[in-house]
Amino acid sequence: MCHACVIEGVRKSMLSRRGLLRGAAAAGLASAAAGIGSARAALAQAKGTAVDLTHAYDGSFPTFDGNPGIVFEESVNFDASGYQIWKLTIYEHTGTHIDAPMHFSKDGASVDALPVENLVAPLCVIDLTAKAAEDANATVLREDIDAWISANGAIPAGACVAMHSGWAAKLGDPSFRNTPDGAFAFPGFSKEATDYLAELGAASIGVDTLSLDPGNSADFAVHYSWLPGGRFGIENLANLDKLPAAGATIFIGAPKHRPGTGGPARVVAVV
Repeated sequence: MCHACVIEGVRKSMLSRRGLLRGAAAAGLASAAAGIGSARAALAQAKGTAVDLTHAYDGSFPTFDGNPGIVFEESVNFDASGYQIWKLTIYEHTGTHIDAPMHFSKDGASVDALPVENLVAPLCVIDLTAKAAEDANATVLREDIDAWISANGAIPAGACVAMHSGWAAKLGDPSFRNTPDGAFAFPGFSKEATDYLAELGAASIGVDTLSLDPGNSADFAVHYSWLPGGRFGIENLANLDKLPAAGATIFIGAPKHRPGTGGPARVVAVV
């Protein structure tokens, strides 16, 4: 074979590879653009006001088992060393935190594997305050979701649907967690509601209480059905009363330890 033929063959091969690389790059950019487009769509109605949906917490923050959810141990003292460091012992499900699929599913996704596109989402806030004032264990029902849809339009795909029960205002009082006789009592979602939200394409749910399930739940039906489906929840949200029913975008600063069943999160909404 002549040298000219070899050179021409190599040239064509290089041009072909360049074409493939350009195509791959274009496909990658298109995929990234689609993700950016989804985020921009979620932000389309936002005006730029940020609302912190996260409670500051320490060892006194209410927990399910009653034990401190975070413990501080001084590692470096400022007076002695000129700077300060705390060693923290943190239980995953404390304060404003994420429930990842692994929390109630042996083979469920770890918190580090939550799709990043679901951490920036349209936020739908369902007002349950009237029902919660009458019943400490009130639940979001399918009819509450239908009423929201009638007033605000369809639940957007990938949305976070949050229950605003007014319970955050009780933080610091024993009634945030239980009745005077010690029984758990706080609002949550019903399984029929979360099954419906799964059909509608919601990616996450949130509550301003200790649990996705109501306090009097004996079977954690929402945890056992919602989380193993690959979706996640957020518990102990703050300031939902400062948000509209529709139009806000939620930014969920989920932790990224592997493997993790969840963990404390910084959650912010932009209105």
